[in-house]
Amino acid sequence: MPKTKSAKKALRQNIRRRARNLTRKKKIKDTLKKYKQLIIAGKRGEAKSFLPQVYKVLDKMAKVNFIKEGKAKRLKSRLTKQLLE
Repeated sequence: MPKTKSAKKALRQNIRRRARNLTRKKKIKDTLKKYKQLIIAGKRGEAKSFLPQVYKVLDKMAKVNFIKEGKAKRLKSRLTKQLLE
């Protein structure tokens, strides 16, 4: 356990940030999973209408530096390509 005042504060920050990061990680994972399931099921129309939500999630995560901007762009490109195939 932390002893100093600053170490106690750092621990509190770490706990809050971990919870926030786990929430963000789950949001990305769930969104991508739902999109990929639509593609696999052959529901291209629904997948096409769901794509803006996928973009929104990825852009938001890049904006808050949860993932790098290049990774978000790469994922968006690959997911769009899957829709067109």
